[in-house]
Amino acid sequence: MKITGRTKVVGVIGHPISHSLSPIFHNAAFEYLGLDFVYVPFSVRPEELKTALRAVRALNIVGINVTVPFKEKVISYLDELSPEASSIGAVNTISNEDGKLVGYNTDEEGFIRSLTREGKFDPEGKSVLLLGAGGAAYAISFALIKAGIKKLVLTNRTEEKARRLLSHLRKFFKDKCELCFLEFSRRNSPEVMRKVDLFVNATSVGMRPDDPVLIKPHLFPQNTFVYDIVYNRETEILRAAKKRGLSCMGGLDMLIYQGALSFEIWTHQRAPVEIMRKALKEKGCCVI
Repeated sequence: MKITGRTKVVGVIGHPISHSLSPIFHNAAFEYLGLDFVYVPFSVRPEELKTALRAVRALNIVGINVTVPFKEKVISYLDELSPEASSIGAVNTISNEDGKLVGYNTDEEGFIRSLTREGKFDPEGKSVLLLGAGGAAYAISFALIKAGIKKLVLTNRTEEKARRLLSHLRKFFKDKCELCFLEFSRRNSPEVMRKVDLFVNATSVGMRPDDPVLIKPHLFPQNTFVYDIVYNRETEILRAAKKRGLSCMGGLDMLIYQGALSFEIWTHQRAPVEIMRKALKEKGCCVI
């Protein structure tokens, strides 16, 4: 990769950010297509978020991805939102369009593409247990309801955040599917677990080996599909699901698909998805 005075800069902001795999597959895609772009990670302290967004304009950065903990907080600093980002209430992609910062959400479509194309799971008519209430959970819940799920059971360590998400969903999908809140202490109750067709961990818990294990996959029925959006390692939830013989997948394909959609927003070219996937595999990134 040759960087010149004409090279266009894109990247990702988050805190922490050192675990990000996005530079690997984005830069591989740029090189494959011969695009004069470079993708870099930016570690931004929460108190510096506003300054970071001003820097995007000042440095003429073409665009950035947004990850934990900024997907909701970043909205107040943007000039415009796509219809998807506006309804979901979370942003994971920003495009700098002649100094105007426009927020998008590619997590929604990235998740559903990964689930249906790579996971071979059809969510229509299914019952879902979703753990989490952050930006990713907003996008995933929207994607699943639009895909025709029958029931969404939502739980989270912070009850207030879960109820806020549930209230948000009811504004958009009042009669679309059954929406239920589950107290976090009851998440592993047998009467809850035995009715789950799809479980999604939409939290960052599992990124580190010493993280607690919040769900017990051995309580799920044999036909339950387990999806953990953590992508930097095989989590304990995935290991337990795999041992049980359950269909399961980690968040790597969601990362690739949402990244491919971001790539297309910034470059206006079709993303080479298989090149992106190959770049990650060559680096040893092959989470289920």
